[in-house]
Amino acid sequence: MSRLRKSGGYRDLGSFKTATIIYDATYWFCEKFLEPRSRMVDQMIQAARSGRQIIAEGRRAAATSSQTELRLLNVARSSLEELLLDYENFLRHRRLPQWAPDSAEAEAVRGVLRAFRLQCAEKGEPTDQTHLTDQQRWALYAPWLEHDNPGLRANTLICLIHQANYLLDQQISVVEKQFIEAGGYSETLAAARLAERNRQSLNDPSDPSDRTDRTDPSKMIPPCPVCGKPMVLRTARTGKSAGQSFWGCSVYPECRGIVKG
Repeated sequence: MSRLRKSGGYRDLGSFKTATIIYDATYWFCEKFLEPRSRMVDQMIQAARSGRQIIAEGRRAAATSSQTELRLLNVARSSLEELLLDYENFLRHRRLPQWAPDSAEAEAVRGVLRAFRLQCAEKGEPTDQTHLTDQQRWALYAPWLEHDNPGLRANTLICLIHQANYLLDQQISVVEKQFIEAGGYSETLAAARLAERNRQSLNDPSDPSDRTDRTDPSKMIPPCPVCGKPMVLRTARTGKSAGQSFWGCSVYPECRGIVKG
């Protein structure tokens, strides 16, 4: 039996791929340009590592909890934001220039993936990087991330962190939309149970198990008082009823019928 909700697959996410480059580059940046025993080194490497690892953890949590996935994705984004500030501090404290977002240098870094996709398209190869190893993805940015100039490396990493945060924002928006439209795991489970009961009833209308059983909540799912469609169990997220369960129409937002739990 397939799982109700997909999870994992984080290795193909653009945010995870970019976070991997950021983590590796931060490790080697700290190793080359910072005092190895300084607290800043520990904090930067931990922030970079958390950004990568928590993206993976969030995708694994997607199987059972959209709210947990959202929380973890926001934690990953916060870790990368902390790392971004560390690189800005590095440049400022050493009086090194920070690239403007519209500078030629920043545009060159942002253009790496565009150039890669164009080359792949010309060769008839996949353009989504899924066929690349971590080492091959690193090679795309090696001229910047392996440079002896610390300012160039730091600015490049700032560009990559902005890219990763943009991808995480897109990812978070998708998960939020899915949660609003389909509910959380418990709602999905209840809807799947209702669909299975309906299927069984159609296959065997005389099945005695179809009789109302007050001990089984899944057999007490009410119809929508507005449109008559099946209801889905939801949990109020805001307002004075936050945390309380209620039945919402399964075709929300087309229908906004509710029944208190």
